[in-house]
Amino acid sequence: MSGEFRQRELQCITPGGLHRLAYTEWGDPAKRKVLMCVHGLSRCGRDFDALARVMSADYRVVCPDVPGRGLSGWLKNPLEYQVQTYVADMVTLLARLDADSVHWLGTSMGGMIGMALASLAETPVQKLVLNDVGPIITAVSLARIGEYLGKAPTFPDFAAAIKYIRVVSAPFGAHSDAEWSVLTEHVTRRQPDGSYRMHYDPAIAVPFNAAAPDKNIELWSYYDAIRCPTLVIRGALSDLLKRETLQEMAGRGPRPRTVEIPAVGHAPTLMHADQIAIVREFLLAD
Repeated sequence: MSGEFRQRELQCITPGGLHRLAYTEWGDPAKRKVLMCVHGLSRCGRDFDALARVMSADYRVVCPDVPGRGLSGWLKNPLEYQVQTYVADMVTLLARLDADSVHWLGTSMGGMIGMALASLAETPVQKLVLNDVGPIITAVSLARIGEYLGKAPTFPDFAAAIKYIRVVSAPFGAHSDAEWSVLTEHVTRRQPDGSYRMHYDPAIAVPFNAAAPDKNIELWSYYDAIRCPTLVIRGALSDLLKRETLQEMAGRGPRPRTVEIPAVGHAPTLMHADQIAIVREFLLAD
């Protein structure tokens, strides 16, 4: 059962109305240990397939598609594509899972959601892994993301979609052709005419572009309130999580363990055995 996943969904609500939240669930649903894996800004929960297969031996692993991405519904009001909306959805999902506590792994935006949830009084987050994200989101990384977010063309075929993903996701580091195919498969969608488009709501760019483009985003108030054991993974070439930020993080807030992945920028995909082992060792340690 640990190598299989189930595709499920539930209904969530914002002031703008109801929407569908899709998620994949790996491992024995009777396990009390739950690991929530939450993806980056324009990605989806299937990014964690390789890690979930391994971790489902010890956890019930749940990988949601954040609203507007993957199989989840699109929000009626684009301005609700915000961290607080996503935190509320994740609390609803935990209630569906009947999970009183959770271990949380978040890549980029998924880590921002995790920080916000872990900072709250009576938080269900008992262990936290932040994958290439911290309390300072650099303006330079925001500018890079803004160059492509919500602006992807229609691709004539899957090969063209892979080529595009390899360009915009080049900071992920070296991957095989087969891995790039996997990294493209679930974040694109085939259209009736055989073409492909990105599998997210282009309107997720609306609140992103409304933010001040030339300023860092600072989340120290969230970070400093975190009390659970924390691991921070940084791509050694990351333009989003700078080394000096990582060093400052190590001395305040939850005083996390820190690890750098060489020859990778933003963000490590956690597809490879050595990266998965770093996560597994931390989460399963007493």
